[in-house]
Amino acid sequence: MTAPSEPRPLKIAYSPCPNDTFVFEAWAHGRVPGAPALDVTFADIDITNGMAERGEFDVLKVSYAVLPYVLDEYALLPCGGALGRGCGPLVLTREPGARLTGRTVAVPSETSTAYLLFRLWAADTVPGGVGKIVVMPFHEIMPAVRDGKVDAGLVIHEARFTYRNYGLHKLADMGEHWEATTGLPIPLGAIIARRSLGADTLKLLAESARASVRAAWDDPEASRAYVMEHAQEMDPSVADAHIGLYVNEFTAGLGEDGYAAVRGLLTRAAAEGLLPPLGPNALSFP
Repeated sequence: MTAPSEPRPLKIAYSPCPNDTFVFEAWAHGRVPGAPALDVTFADIDITNGMAERGEFDVLKVSYAVLPYVLDEYALLPCGGALGRGCGPLVLTREPGARLTGRTVAVPSETSTAYLLFRLWAADTVPGGVGKIVVMPFHEIMPAVRDGKVDAGLVIHEARFTYRNYGLHKLADMGEHWEATTGLPIPLGAIIARRSLGADTLKLLAESARASVRAAWDDPEASRAYVMEHAQEMDPSVADAHIGLYVNEFTAGLGEDGYAAVRGLLTRAAAEGLLPPLGPNALSFP
């Protein structure tokens, strides 16, 4: 009699940014008891959003803004993602107080939550609207603004801590605008998993993600080598600040405020005609 084969590792894609590697390090290295094995691919958010829209991979870190396009096939996990306060994307320019009407703006993805928040902000504050939108990898945006290739840049992640090194100025904070107008935390990145895995597996994935977060909090040094290996030559102090800002109570569990933020963002965007409306049970979890 042949022994039963081991279940295949689940294919997961998340970014090499410190918050994601910090969250998933224990799970990716088999230190979460009972968790399914993972086959990890690193990809920036614009890539993972596309993977989700094409139905690739079992588990993905994506922008909340892509959820209306993928929730027929994927379920939103109630943990592991990125929400928070004081952590929104920034609009940067070479000169303080620059005007954006008719200007060229670089963004990290047209399907990102950052870009959705930017569009909601611009609709309220940029008379006549911005001009051309250029998509580029987020690590290229600040040099492009500094070098005059674009008039402004929408930046995410650790750029919040490093933009002054490029001689740039913060024109606006998308998170401040969102929080001031809604009172809710800022929904940025979500963890989704294929519905066809079944309810029991989805629940196990949520438990595994939550356990991996808690393991990282319990022993931060255990994840440090993995975080820095993928942090693209980031200064360790910047990586720590990045983790401290983006890995928080909402990473362990969305809770009422987290779900309200997600619904609020997607409902407002649908009302503005920026996204398709969500179905009534689209955010439900088994």
